[in-house]
Amino acid sequence: MKRNTWTTLAIAAIVGVLAIAIAAAAGVGRAAPAKKQATINVAVVTDIGGLNDKGFNHLAYVGLQRAKKQLKVGGRVYITNTASERKPNLIAAAQSSGLVFGTGFLMFDSIGSVAKAFPTKKFAGIDVPVEAVPENSGANIPNLRGLVFKEQEAGYLVGYIAGLQIKRHPYKGKQRVAAVGANKVPAIIRFLAGFRAGAKKANKNVKVDLVYAQDPTFQDQAKCKETTLNEIAKGAGVVFEAAGQCGLGGLNAAKQKKVWGIGVDADQSFLGTHILTSATKKVDVAVYKTIQAYKKNPSGLKGGKDITFSVKNNGVGYGKLSPKLSKADRTFLTKKAEVIRKLIASGKIKPPTK
Repeated sequence: MKRNTWTTLAIAAIVGVLAIAIAAAAGVGRAAPAKKQATINVAVVTDIGGLNDKGFNHLAYVGLQRAKKQLKVGGRVYITNTASERKPNLIAAAQSSGLVFGTGFLMFDSIGSVAKAFPTKKFAGIDVPVEAVPENSGANIPNLRGLVFKEQEAGYLVGYIAGLQIKRHPYKGKQRVAAVGANKVPAIIRFLAGFRAGAKKANKNVKVDLVYAQDPTFQDQAKCKETTLNEIAKGAGVVFEAAGQCGLGGLNAAKQKKVWGIGVDADQSFLGTHILTSATKKVDVAVYKTIQAYKKNPSGLKGGKDITFSVKNNGVGYGKLSPKLSKADRTFLTKKAEVIRKLIASGKIKPPTK
């Protein structure tokens, strides 16, 4: 090969290298690095009873898990084992997350002060109306909103079903039903008030007992079981347990004594065919929708107000009817209950709150 040919090839190679370098500097021929999107972190602080209550706290967890999967947010759960852990858990959650859920009315005494201490973070109190927060003092807390439910509507529906069923099939000759609450917090008072009114609407002759197990922890199953056994001994053929994890003891008593039990918050039909139905309270939906709104516009998630979930917006209702019911009973109860549900949704029936 001639010398001038080698020279030509060398010059061409140099020109090629220079062209590649210039193109690289200009960003030609390769994609610009994608901007890393900041992860939105959300936290759920449970109340005492944790995720094993098969109801209220567990549903908050279900809503968070759905958001993690479908909305691609980061999330963590803080388990509260004692009353003294509520505030520290809320603080820890606020330090690591942009949106914090405090689960349960008993958070009212802590969530307001923590929200004020972290004004750039957002807080949602499940069962905590903003007016109940001591730090509110009549003024808005702009980064705290309440997620509240019309429990009286769900209670009315299951009370109506209980009243109909005991009328058709008295227990040991008695038309008697009972509702067991763990403790006198507003949500449970509303559940029980609705239950009594619904049962009386269905059956004017029914005897309705409203009793409390006096369990401030909402997790002492022995207390609810003992209270429920006392009611069954009096002749209650249907028992409604509005008591969180404590209520699982009462539902177990119903199974043992072969009477009907009514679950709460979640559809608790998975506990067995002795579950006549459940007063459903869709905490999972409330959590998911709040996270969805927060992800769409974090700064736009306004506080100082309550978001209410009701029969009308499908936030509360009643669960599946027991497969142990006869076909005739199932058809009868479903038809009657649906009429009442529609009347509540339309505002023509307004269940009492106490």
